[in-house]
Amino acid sequence: MPHEVIMPALGMAQDSGVIVRWLKSAGDPVKEGDALFEVETDKATMEVEAQGGGFLTDVAAAAGDDVPVGRVIARISDTAEDSGPPAADGAPAAETAEDGAGDALPDGQSVIMPALGMAQDSGLIVSWQKAPGDAVAADDVLFEVETDKSTMEVPAGHDGYLAATLAVAGEEVPVGESVAIIAAGKPDAPVARSRAEAPAAPAPAAAPPAAEAAPAPPAEKPAAPARAAPAETGGRVLASPKARRLALQEGLDLARLAEAGHPQPYHVRDLDTLRGMPAAQAAAAPGTAAAAQRLVAETAADGFADFAAWAAEGAGLADDMALLAGLGAASLRRSGAEGPLTVAVARFGTERRYADPDRPALGRAAHDPDAPAPDLVLRDLRQSAIASVAMGAEPAPVLTLTRAGDGLSITLECGPGQLAPGRAITLLTEFAGRMEQPLRHLL
Repeated sequence: MPHEVIMPALGMAQDSGVIVRWLKSAGDPVKEGDALFEVETDKATMEVEAQGGGFLTDVAAAAGDDVPVGRVIARISDTAEDSGPPAADGAPAAETAEDGAGDALPDGQSVIMPALGMAQDSGLIVSWQKAPGDAVAADDVLFEVETDKSTMEVPAGHDGYLAATLAVAGEEVPVGESVAIIAAGKPDAPVARSRAEAPAAPAPAAAPPAAEAAPAPPAEKPAAPARAAPAETGGRVLASPKARRLALQEGLDLARLAEAGHPQPYHVRDLDTLRGMPAAQAAAAPGTAAAAQRLVAETAADGFADFAAWAAEGAGLADDMALLAGLGAASLRRSGAEGPLTVAVARFGTERRYADPDRPALGRAAHDPDAPAPDLVLRDLRQSAIASVAMGAEPAPVLTLTRAGDGLSITLECGPGQLAPGRAITLLTEFAGRMEQPLRHLL
């Protein structure tokens, strides 16, 4: 079955992209993941990958063309022969699909599910910030979308009125598919529907005579789509970026709201409900709090300072936080951790996350703000006057560094179930040894 290649939205405010060059020619075989073409936006030049396998056909845009987001520019077909120009009327793919859906949808500009990452093929609608019929400006946040890496706010992109929403919170929408329509004028009968509904749902004006006897409902402003029930989200917890951030800062578990049956998605106001719930540890298993662990190790010397200076001058590795993250990840793996790891390094109120920091060459892991929640937090207080800490368990194990004479005091704090006692001892021992003799990491 042919797969349409569209101009993706690579930025929140992008409405078009310039094709720099094609990396495949018409008729060439392509595999899923192959780079098809390079596109230039106002911020960067990026490669766009094929989302399916087959042959590149029906190429409808050339290098140098400025193509609107959502427009079909080629197909990936089962054979190498063209099947005719896509979107012959010149309309973007999303608009063409709407035209074929009948007269149930109002006319206007389509808002498509953007590609927020190069390997992303769909996004999960977290919540709508505008209701059908609302006036919107191009920069207004229209909806929140969750990918496998983050939750982001998507602007409307057009001035006008929200005439239709074509998916509800909790639904997965393919990249490039239309999720809303923005009309120039206020719609008489705005539409709010899910992807599961038939595309040609009858409009009130075209309803049977019984509807004609009561024409008032179409003129009423529909309510915003209902918040998703937990069962509709496939096990994910849907929440706004701000709610997620505050929950992380306060050590609150949003999953507890879902377990208690509170409707999703969650916003900042829902955190008050979560704060008022009984403490998770006491409710789940009385006495569990006693299983929290705090271990302290001391080193005779701080070998890391000289090591970081050597790495900066001799190897050009100026990010000593990346070096710390690498030592922490290596120690965590020595304690039995497997798979990709994220290590966060906190210093002077700033936290930076590093994904798999010990897998590249030492210290070459890049700061990744979109990295998943950390598996380990390193809190560097060596430049402060604090001598010891006892802050309690946090969502991930925490190693805190403080000064102790010419050496270091390293405190490990972890919650129940985060690390078995033997693993906690191994982690702290390995990390203390690496901080005292960092060259152990290279051996």
